[in-house]
Amino acid sequence: MDRKLWGECLSEFIGTFILIFVGCGTVAQLVLNQAQLSQWEVSFVWGLAVAMAIYVTGAVSGTHINPAVTITVAVFRGFPWKNVIPYILSQVAGAFVGAGLVYFLYRGAFARFEQTENIVRGTEESVKTAGVFSTYPAPFLSHFDAFLVEVCITAILLIVILAVVDDKNPQLPALNHLGPMVIGLTVAMIGGSFGTLTGFALNPARDFGPKLFAWVAGWDSVALPAPGGYFWVPILGPIIGGLLGALIYDRMVRRHLHSKEEIPAGQARADSEKSPIHT
Repeated sequence: MDRKLWGECLSEFIGTFILIFVGCGTVAQLVLNQAQLSQWEVSFVWGLAVAMAIYVTGAVSGTHINPAVTITVAVFRGFPWKNVIPYILSQVAGAFVGAGLVYFLYRGAFARFEQTENIVRGTEESVKTAGVFSTYPAPFLSHFDAFLVEVCITAILLIVILAVVDDKNPQLPALNHLGPMVIGLTVAMIGGSFGTLTGFALNPARDFGPKLFAWVAGWDSVALPAPGGYFWVPILGPIIGGLLGALIYDRMVRRHLHSKEEIPAGQARADSEKSPIHT
């Protein structure tokens, strides 16, 4: 592995670690210590974790921190295919280590909660604690319904990401420094709207890495393959959703955008005066 790719993979590892350390730490507070947090507040913290990860590592690797993003930009934006597997492995590793550190710091809370609630780790009831690390569907959802949820919400996320980084987007200069916050707020918005359905995985590494850790830590089949073999849903759903989101953005939005060089000066001035951000 060349030095540049090694640095990018390390960046992806750190970015995904930040995401899981902060995000799963919030869920641990909610589940184990009964912190008074609403669904919106939990979602907002996950969104802030995404934004902070981008601010920290974006200049090195672009902060994909999500295999759905990496695969989508490889298919639609020319990201090198030789980098896809190293990026994904780094993302999963970062998520695994992030989950491991959350478990270490909350190990006393896990033990107390399991004792108080008479939960035996690895049994069906231990989904309550396994859910600190990864996502599980609401009881009324079939796996296929959960898959559709993940496809739809990840499509929305990728539409926003691609718009924020699109050099053909005339609003890009205004988004240069706010882009990470826009992406983070989109994650929070999705979590606040649909988080109670599937836990808004949006990200195969975010789900599989912590599930792998939980399997190692004694949750056994509750972690992997998860009840009913659910593990495939937060992997395949976000990947399909990411590709769908890129297809929608490119066909319905991007094809109608024009770079600055393609817009006549007079038209550019008129468009600027109509823009909602023109003051």
